[in-house]
Amino acid sequence: MLAIVAPGQGSQTPGFLSPWLELPGLRDRLEWLSAVAGIDLVAHGTTSDADTIKDTAVAQPLIVAAGLACLPALLPDPGDLVRRVGATAGHSVGEITVAAAAGVLSQEQAMVFVRERGRGMAMASAAAPTGMSAVVGGDAQEVAAALERHGLTPANMNGAGQVVAAGTLEQLEGLAQEPPARARVIPLAVAGAFHTRHMQPAVDRLAGYARVIEPGAPRLPLLSNADGGVVRDGTEVLRRLVTQVSSPVRWDLTMQTLADLGVTGLIEIPPAGTLVGLAKRGLKGVDTLALKSPDDLEAAARMIREHGAGDRDDTGPSHHLPEEDSL
Repeated sequence: MLAIVAPGQGSQTPGFLSPWLELPGLRDRLEWLSAVAGIDLVAHGTTSDADTIKDTAVAQPLIVAAGLACLPALLPDPGDLVRRVGATAGHSVGEITVAAAAGVLSQEQAMVFVRERGRGMAMASAAAPTGMSAVVGGDAQEVAAALERHGLTPANMNGAGQVVAAGTLEQLEGLAQEPPARARVIPLAVAGAFHTRHMQPAVDRLAGYARVIEPGAPRLPLLSNADGGVVRDGTEVLRRLVTQVSSPVRWDLTMQTLADLGVTGLIEIPPAGTLVGLAKRGLKGVDTLALKSPDDLEAAARMIREHGAGDRDDTGPSHHLPEEDSL
């Protein structure tokens, strides 16, 4: 079984889209998405510097647009997404990418939604000096205790021995000065404490936009950041996209579901690399590919033939879906 995954903020690097623009039609698609978002995504994906694309209001639309613009190069026949792909998931803002790919949102709805998500989170981040740090290694219980001791939130439970802590800069500095045993604390280049209570103003902003969106049903199994479960109702997917902004990302549970579903191959769409790195440690034995440039398309075609062939069963295992007030 083949899975397609989409990365989140922090995966972008200067110029990462330059080689992709050499493909016929890709610049046109990216310019259309730029027009919808009101941002020059062609420039941001090719010539903008690291500081510019680190800006939350730029990074989030850029990441979603990159995935949507490059996906047809991976699967030129839109029907192959349903016929060949057994599961899809996105990390944080990457959930918007896969929601559009799965038909829950149109590409235009996705770009408006992510534009407002980025703006709202940037505004929330500006309200107080907050940030995020990756905690790599260490005993899981000791890491959890250290975060609680410093008043930090485990915003991303990424599995493979990685937790992302979020909170005020003072709290993060305290963790850096007193890290858990056998663990490294690595500050991340993000503007705020994403997926925590600090992002509630952005949640309220997105909820208003979500009320006027009529989502479609997912055309293939779509995994949720909230609990790793398969969500088959478009309205529920949209609701989770809203609440996800201030809720932890459970990528550890997402990878467990991919394993439970029997995934044997995993392709990460641009800007690729982060999720494949986690999969190499957390999904042992699964064939992985980070789609970083058109040079990787031949290897991707092989993976689609080997792991995506045949009819898929999208019933999957039964997953508990938490009530709204538990997110």
